[in-house]
Amino acid sequence: MPIQKTARIWHNGKFIAWDDAKLHVMSHVVNYGSSVFEGVRCYGLPSGPAIFRAAEHMQRLLDSSKIYRIDVAFTREELVQGMVDLVAGNGVWPCYIRPIVLRGYGEAGVNPFNSPTEVYICNYPWGKYLAKGDEGVDVCVSSWTRIAPNTLPAMAKSGANYMNSQLIKMEAIVNGYVEGIALDAGGYVSEGSGENLFVVRQGTLYTAPLANSVLPGITRDSVLRLAGDLKIPVVEQMIPREMLYIADEVFFTGTAAEVTPIRSVDKILVDKGTIGPITKALQKEFYGIVEGRQPDRHNWFTAVPVGAKQAVGV
Repeated sequence: MPIQKTARIWHNGKFIAWDDAKLHVMSHVVNYGSSVFEGVRCYGLPSGPAIFRAAEHMQRLLDSSKIYRIDVAFTREELVQGMVDLVAGNGVWPCYIRPIVLRGYGEAGVNPFNSPTEVYICNYPWGKYLAKGDEGVDVCVSSWTRIAPNTLPAMAKSGANYMNSQLIKMEAIVNGYVEGIALDAGGYVSEGSGENLFVVRQGTLYTAPLANSVLPGITRDSVLRLAGDLKIPVVEQMIPREMLYIADEVFFTGTAAEVTPIRSVDKILVDKGTIGPITKALQKEFYGIVEGRQPDRHNWFTAVPVGAKQAVGV
């Protein structure tokens, strides 16, 4: 969906106008993809706007930066405060928040060390990503393999990694699917183009370990915690492709996707194409918390103090 611009963007600790956030065409990030980023949701709770797992997202941003040897001049707490101030200042929630660390305009060539680090945080309205309501999505197994170990680091959420994701996503779309599932270099299930993946078989919840070129997803971790609350057995193990075809339930998780059921894989219905009981239970818990119907028992939210400012919904 088109991006709806807001009034201001946080840039290196200061606010600038949305239209002033510009990069030179010779910036290192434009030529070499040298960026790391996050996707974060701010929900509109009955008590007011609140950012979901803000500290964990900013820690992953700093971890990604460290892996790529990008020095960031801001602490995790300063970045969290930047998100809070931005949401409050723009007065837009619920919303999607996009923090990004990139290498800017400096020197030509692959060596990034002499290009300055730029840090931006944007927020804008954004609704459902893959499916509306309780609908499941139809997906395919992609012919594009997920990045192999010791090529690009899968534990870093980097812009470069998402060129691989674009190939997976485009192939799925042109072939009539909503999303693609990538296998890892060994042929085992990895994840979607921008989502982690869960499989339910005979009452047990399975997901691929991080060693299968899997991003350590914040929503993935949230679902694992909720499964523990609900006493659902969980196994992190390598998942063969064919397990997708005989699974009782399959679903995606992610900041954008939240908890999205999968109806079919390669035109093979998951069970009978209906949402299964474990997926429903986890959806109920997750959406109950992020929509404010259940208490924030894991302390996942960072409140945004907004005073009398009027919210603008999606």
